Amino acid sequence: MPPPPPPLGRARKRAAQAFDEALDDAELVAARAALAQGRWQNTRSLLVQTGDDWDRRGHRITVLARESSCAAWAREWLLAEPDSGDASALLALAQVRRALRGKEKAARVRETCRRAAELRPADPTPWLGLLLLERSLGAEGDVVRIFEQVRTRHADHHHAHHLVVAWLAERRVEAGPDPLHEVYDFANWAAEQAPADSPLAILPVIAHAERYRTLAAAGHEPADPVASGHWVGRRARQVMKAAFDWWLEWEHEDHPRRLVDLNFLAHAKVCEGRGAEAAALFHRIGDHATPAPWSYPDRDPLTAFRTARAAALGTV
Repeated sequence: MPPPPPPLGRARKRAAQAFDEALDDAELVAARAALAQGRWQNTRSLLVQTGDDWDRRGHRITVLARESSCAAWAREWLLAEPDSGDASALLALAQVRRALRGKEKAARVRETCRRAAELRPADPTPWLGLLLLERSLGAEGDVVRIFEQVRTRHADHHHAHHLVVAWLAERRVEAGPDPLHEVYDFANWAAEQAPADSPLAILPVIAHAERYRTLAAAGHEPADPVASGHWVGRRARQVMKAAFDWWLEWEHEDHPRRLVDLNFLAHAKVCEGRGAEAAALFHRIGDHATPAPWSYPDRDPLTAFRTARAAALGTV
C-alpha cells in the first residue's frame, strides 16, 4: 500500500508533537521512549528520583501509562521486584487506561489499583487511577469516596481536583446555565483551602471552562466559545482577573502540570477578549499546548490553539 500524501503525514506528525501529555518534562520524555523499547529500568530510576513529590509522580505515571506496551513492561518489572510500589502503580494506571478503552474488566483493574495502594499506603497515585476509572465508569458515591482517599494523602492534588471539576460540571446540564452551580462552589472552596502558592488558585477558571463544555454540548451555549457570553459576565470577569493576577505573582514555575493551567487561563482570556493578557500567557506556554480546553466543545484543538495564539500575538 502506498504511503499517504506528504502533507497529511506531516500534519499528523505536527499534531502529535503539539499535544504531548508529558508537557515540558524532558526526563519523562526520555523514560517514556526507553519504556516503549522495553527498557523499564529508566522508568524505575525516574520514579525513584521523583520520590514523594505526589503531583509530579502522578503526572509521570499517568503519562507513562499511556504507552501501549506499558502494562506488559510493568508486569516484567514486577517479576523482578514483586513488592515494587512503583511498578505496581504503573501497572495500575496502565490497566485503568485499558479499561477506559474497553480492553480490560473494571473489577480486575480495581483490584490492581488496590494492591498498588497497599504496597505504598501514603501514595495517592493508585487512588488517582481509581478516580480516573470511576469518573467514567463508577457511581457518584465511589467518585466522592475515592477523591477523599486522594486528599487524605495529598490535600491539594492537582490532577484529582481537575478530574472532580470536570465530573461535577456534567451534573444537571439539562437545567441550562446556572451561576450557582455546584462546580463553582467546589472550585472556589478548593482554591480557598489550598496553600497560597498552590496552582489550585486557578481551579475556578477550570470550572468555568468545564461547565461551558457541558452546556455547549447540550446546546445551551454557542459552539464557538468566543461567541459565547459565558466568559463576559461580572462574576466570570472577577474569576478571570483574580486568577490572572495570582499567576503574575506566582513564583513556583516548576509545577509539573502548570502548563495545563496556563492553557485554560489563556483560553479564558481569549474568550474574554483580553488579547494582551492572552499574549503573555501564550509566550509562557510556547509550544506546550493541551487539547483541553481548546477542543471545547467539539473543535479541532490544534487549529483553535494556533488561531487564538496568532490573533493574540498579532501574527495573523
